[in-house]
Amino acid sequence: MEDWQPDIPRLQALDDSEWLEVERSFCGRLFAYALRRTGDHQASEDVVQETLLGAVRGIGDFDDHYTFEQYMFGICRNRTIDHLRRKKATTMQQGEDEDGFPGMETLVQDSETPSAIVRSKELGERARVLLGDILRDWVDETWELAEFTRLMVIEALFSGGWRNRDTWERFDLRDETSVAGIKFRALKRLRQLAARRESGNDLLHVLASASEGGDTGVFDVDVREVWRERRVSCPARHWLARLLSGTLDTGAAEFVRFHVEEMKCTWCRATLDDLERAEREGDLDALLERVHESTLRYLRSRTWRPDPPEDGPPA
Repeated sequence: MEDWQPDIPRLQALDDSEWLEVERSFCGRLFAYALRRTGDHQASEDVVQETLLGAVRGIGDFDDHYTFEQYMFGICRNRTIDHLRRKKATTMQQGEDEDGFPGMETLVQDSETPSAIVRSKELGERARVLLGDILRDWVDETWELAEFTRLMVIEALFSGGWRNRDTWERFDLRDETSVAGIKFRALKRLRQLAARRESGNDLLHVLASASEGGDTGVFDVDVREVWRERRVSCPARHWLARLLSGTLDTGAAEFVRFHVEEMKCTWCRATLDDLERAEREGDLDALLERVHESTLRYLRSRTWRPDPPEDGPPA
């Protein structure tokens, strides 16, 4: 379900042309994401520029357990939070109610909290990466089988935290036991996928506990966090484009709409905003030029070397 991915070694070598392709590919969707959060056109352009510069500066530490898109949107999210916090501090000094900030509550809640840090330590970073990998494997496998109702049910339970009753009514299943059966089979398959991977046995007891613990327990909290952090069910950009053009099959289209509208995926909504804007207005030429100019200045500052001194006159 992935789209174009850049050549990371070329990015790390500060290759101008590869970074230009990154700008062309991501500028619009990053702008759409920031604009949806801030409601401010100029601030959103600033966020995009800061995001691209942050990406260049941090590319040497890129973690290949994550996709490049996750890397870019993670930086954009942080820069957006920074902007909203600065704006909040300014307006709070002026006595304005903080409820005036679109998306601020959600963004702040996404930041690390003491309980989130504890959960992270309990599961461990290596196990979290492994869990994200097997969840993505399961989603890809389920998509390939066109089992879109099953995919929506599991996303509702694992990512949305829905109750069994709400889930079976939403998807017109027979009763709550139907939901429990879908969850049981999904967990069984996840255990099988974990067992295939090196050190995957470390997750087996966690997955087993989830099977026995119903809809509560530490695993459900962790899987929700990992599901969203790793964006395991986000469809690729070309699937979203096909949704807009009306060429996506019924089952896949139903899942994508559910993922965007009911699961409220901010990343995919931003991509859809970008695709819709491109149809209406054309390219963001001015923003792209501004972003590329600042990126290019930074790249040149990192790669410039002084000319060797000329030989002096013969003695």
